[in-house]
Amino acid sequence: MNLLSSLLEALESLTSNKVRTALTMLGIIIGVGAVIAMLAIGNGTEQAIVGEIEGIGTNLLFVMTNYEDVTNPKPLTIRDAEAIADPIFAPAVAAAAPVIQGQAELTNAGNVKNAGFVGVTVEYSEVQTIELSEGEFFTSSQISGLASAAILGTNVAEEMFGRSEGLVGETVRVAGQPFRVVGILKKEGGSGFGNSPDDQILVPLTTAQIRLMPRSVKNQVDMIYVSAIDADSVKIAEEEVSIILRDRHNIKLGENDFNILSQEVFLDMASTVTGVFTVFLGGVAGISLSLQFSWVA
Repeated sequence: MNLLSSLLEALESLTSNKVRTALTMLGIIIGVGAVIAMLAIGNGTEQAIVGEIEGIGTNLLFVMTNYEDVTNPKPLTIRDAEAIADPIFAPAVAAAAPVIQGQAELTNAGNVKNAGFVGVTVEYSEVQTIELSEGEFFTSSQISGLASAAILGTNVAEEMFGRSEGLVGETVRVAGQPFRVVGILKKEGGSGFGNSPDDQILVPLTTAQIRLMPRSVKNQVDMIYVSAIDADSVKIAEEEVSIILRDRHNIKLGENDFNILSQEVFLDMASTVTGVFTVFLGGVAGISLSLQFSWVA
């Protein structure tokens, strides 16, 4: 049987049952489309997450306390951040911003919301490239003076006041205490990395330490954001930070009571997770397509 005869026989078989042929073609088209769509969703999710991580900055380091497998871990403090920011001991570091993070109940005119707050210093606006839609960031005098000042995320502002404009000078209660609104964060939209700034409020670090989340260790902080002078200096800055903290904490060899994470680590983690997600979606769509072919056969 030659090729022409086979082709004619196949066409005759297809035209003899047009409805079954049409349904079969439709099923195959839908199956192939599903595979392509699933893979596109996975790749799109990966690109979105990677884009948000890259938006944080390519020269940023995250320094956190390591409480695992360490004999007597010492928490990070404001003094640690000041030592890291010293250009004499860490010339590759541009700035260091200690932060305290927690949850607090916000109230205003009968509106109630539980929101995350971040206690920050002036340097926070530098390492995180903070943008405000109105108002101004905290001044050094507000930080040192334990000011009752707050910068609201747009979602927080909307829920508390019903708007996110013209709020500078208004008052919102944080954990029952009155705070004056000095600024509104520029809307960022959904975030795949951490809590969205739209749902947070910023307050001076000193105010958070004394009035919102007192700690047993003086000047203790939850994290220190460290920005290198440029993207090429991140590794050097990481080494400088490690040396400074080992010296300040009197750490035994091999027992670092801190962890330093870079954007590269988060990118690797995101790529791994989204890669598995993409394979899973592709597998589901592939199984659906294979079942369709089995039915055709």
